[in-house]
Amino acid sequence: MSSSFNAPPVPPSDEIDLVALFQAVWQQKILILATTLLVGLVAVIYVFSVTPEYQVSSVLRPAAINELDALNRSDVYKLPPGDALIKVGASLESYDTRLGFFRANQTLFKAFERPGRTLEQSFEEFNRKSITLVLPDSKKADSLSAYIKLGMEYPKGVDGVAILNGFIAYAVAMERIQISKDLAVIVKNRLNELNGKMNAARASYETDKEAKIALLTEKDVLNRALLHDELKALRARLKTQRADRITQLNESIGIAKSLGIRKPATPSSLGDSDRGASSNMIRTEINNQAIPLYFMGVEALEAERAALERRKSDDFTEARIAEIAKEFQLLQANRQIEVLNSRENEDIFLGGVEPLRTEEARLKNLNIDMSRLKLVTIDQQALEPLNPIFPKKSLVIALGLFLGCLLGVAIALVRMAIASRRNAAVRTAFPTPSAAIEQKESEVKAG
Repeated sequence: MSSSFNAPPVPPSDEIDLVALFQAVWQQKILILATTLLVGLVAVIYVFSVTPEYQVSSVLRPAAINELDALNRSDVYKLPPGDALIKVGASLESYDTRLGFFRANQTLFKAFERPGRTLEQSFEEFNRKSITLVLPDSKKADSLSAYIKLGMEYPKGVDGVAILNGFIAYAVAMERIQISKDLAVIVKNRLNELNGKMNAARASYETDKEAKIALLTEKDVLNRALLHDELKALRARLKTQRADRITQLNESIGIAKSLGIRKPATPSSLGDSDRGASSNMIRTEINNQAIPLYFMGVEALEAERAALERRKSDDFTEARIAEIAKEFQLLQANRQIEVLNSRENEDIFLGGVEPLRTEEARLKNLNIDMSRLKLVTIDQQALEPLNPIFPKKSLVIALGLFLGCLLGVAIALVRMAIASRRNAAVRTAFPTPSAAIEQKESEVKAG
């Protein structure tokens, strides 16, 4: 910088002479160049001394329908691809999921640890500044636009690619485990529900069985009582009939004795005997009227009476009594009750439980390989970035050179302004002859 810099004379009017101004600035081009280079050097030093920051991103999209077909066809857990993507997105945004990944992979986060900080405090710094989640516009209903973008900014020395890809895999695995737990709980609850229905069916069967046995037992008791009453009534009737027959025989015996009928006879034979008919004649009598009992003769009637009086039971004279005895024998044991009580596996007799057994067997044999369940499709994995996002070296250096140039021009203008004021003060204190003459003429004109 030369100290012999002379500012150009200031024009008498208020207008700025741009040419003169440019010439004055150009005279200080070395100053401007030096300032530009100095600021540019500062920018270069800053660029190469600051820690670079990088950015990686990964894009997740809904899985194909066939990837979730086994789970959806189970009729236990419905999970459309869009809902699976939302679940994974919620897991990626979950504080617990991020903290769990941070704890499980502390070697990847050494750069975020600071002396005197707890693990949770170090994680809070990472969680607040590093990972961002971008969702599609909710106003767009097109399923083709469904995606989740996960971005991460990290300083040099951090394996951001491993962190981001590992975090996505961890979140998907955690969500897969959660779905597996939910599925197990749902299956267990449904099995408990089916078991409850089976128990209800068993209780209903037992109740029906006991009621049926009670009805059969009651029916047997009633039949025994009815048969006993019928047998008693039959025996009383037979006894009465026997007494009536004896009375009838007594009366007939008296008549036969009075008529002198000892042997069986007929009314016609009795009349012929009075006329002395031939003894070698055989008569045949046809009569549609009942012959009185006394014609049987005293001997036959007395023999029948004696037999009736010696009789101790009239049961053999009534066929129904034998039938009643047979029915009593059958009622001694109810084979239907014995069969009901001898059933060993009563579940096979339960009614309306076939669908329950089918569903129970299906749920118990339900085998979904959750380790192969693909919840989302990773459309774009995180890759090692080529350039840092901060600082932009060329941009920072160019901006430093530009600001240095502006600063040099500003310094040049300031120096020019200071020199102009100094020259004006010198001219005022020590005017030249021409300036004195002009000043005198101006005073005369003014006077």
